[in-house]
Amino acid sequence: MQEGAVLEMRGICKEFPGVRALHNVDFTLREGEIHALMGENGAGKSTLIKVLTGVHPKDGGEVHIKGIEGPAVIRSPQDAQNAGISTVYQEITLCPNLTVAENMYIGRTKGMGANWKAMNDGAGKILTSLGIPASPKQQLGSCSIAVQQMVAIARAVDMECKVLILDEPTSSLDEQEVVKLFGLMRDLKAKGVGIIFVTHFLEQVYEVCDRITVLRDGQLVGEYVIEDLPRVQLVSKMLGKELDDMADIKGETGGTAVSLEGDPVLEATGLCSNAGIKPFDFSIRKGEVTGFTGLLGSGRSECVRAIFGADHVTGGNVKMDGKAVKIRKPLDAMKKGIGYLPEDRKGDGIVGDLSVRENIILALQVMKGFFRPFSRAQAEAFADEYIKLLEIKTASSDTPIKSLSGGNQQKCILARWLLTDPKYLILDEPTRGIDIGTKIEIQKLVLKLAAEGKSVTFISSEIDEMLRTCSRLIVMRDRKAVGELNGEDLTQTKIMATIAGGDKE
Repeated sequence: MQEGAVLEMRGICKEFPGVRALHNVDFTLREGEIHALMGENGAGKSTLIKVLTGVHPKDGGEVHIKGIEGPAVIRSPQDAQNAGISTVYQEITLCPNLTVAENMYIGRTKGMGANWKAMNDGAGKILTSLGIPASPKQQLGSCSIAVQQMVAIARAVDMECKVLILDEPTSSLDEQEVVKLFGLMRDLKAKGVGIIFVTHFLEQVYEVCDRITVLRDGQLVGEYVIEDLPRVQLVSKMLGKELDDMADIKGETGGTAVSLEGDPVLEATGLCSNAGIKPFDFSIRKGEVTGFTGLLGSGRSECVRAIFGADHVTGGNVKMDGKAVKIRKPLDAMKKGIGYLPEDRKGDGIVGDLSVRENIILALQVMKGFFRPFSRAQAEAFADEYIKLLEIKTASSDTPIKSLSGGNQQKCILARWLLTDPKYLILDEPTRGIDIGTKIEIQKLVLKLAAEGKSVTFISSEIDEMLRTCSRLIVMRDRKAVGELNGEDLTQTKIMATIAGGDKE
């Protein structure tokens, strides 16, 4: 092994039916290093992590870990844990109904028996040493998502891990929680722990990481010291092509070119729901891209869920094309030509055990009725059309959607709604947790749909992404609409000022 290395993976290969997921990939992690693993969805990042943690057996190559003589044999997650490798996933895998201490020691209380005092004391020392703001006796479910992730990290550290894998740990955190998590990561780095950081946020990579390894199409592009790789070059290496200006998406597509005059396609007045949003007014015109923006918890998603009937509407009126309509449930909205890609792709979007084809035709089949199913030939024709149109990477339309990368799952949900030919399409966080290349594709598609006359509402946590796609923004704070921006007011400074000042301006 190289001097200072805690982990070396050499010549790693892995194939699935019809897909070469990894081909001769090398990866080196040093002690006391935060190392970013970067690449588009489908690049092989998750597969490499799953090989390392024993979820998938490798087809070729060797893994070497400091302190273990010869190639390490990792056939299961337990083998990985015994070798000093711990993983904290994007979705918290602990038990919210148990206490913090119970979660830290669950499955490893051998020798401790039912000695609750010893367990709580041990957990308290670890939490204090890592600066985690939680009590050992506190129920984990009462903690914020950020603290729950920190508890998962504390559990990993207490098991004396040499390698800590953080898989998209910041995707559900707000700015202050990210700062706390990065502080904990730096503390662990100082203690000599090697950290593999998987993320899609470029800013975070350059804030906290020492090195970057880039994968593309299952192959190693290279390993780079952070100072030697400017952001534009990183994007270029991830995409495999030069990318001079990510911001000029509107210029490439001709912009939305929407007129802010004329009758709205949809108009809501005083709309509110049981999700706690205050009554709000909203309208959208043909060919317009609007957006809801605000901090996490501001009510962005709740507004569009009310429009779609996904939450119970408790007040207000809705008109479409000037005529009053009742939208009490999603099927009502679908029949009126409204499509909705939800924020929670896994929970509310895909049906994991169904195929790509079945997921794509799902909304259209619901509208038609399940007692009038499409023929296999019709379903395959629909699926093949959108697999080609959206360049969905899948072995076939029969592939279970859960086996696709996150970005390709997102494209399948987009295909599902495009197949219904909606006049109004709501996209809630369509690019969260997916690679830069797919993000740009989706942003371009949004503007293309608008240019073709469809109305689109686009929600993103990234303000620069909203500015690239939207012609008008509704600013939310405390589940209340506090401003509307368009034209020259569509700037990051103005958005942040409106969020901060709200209706006091």
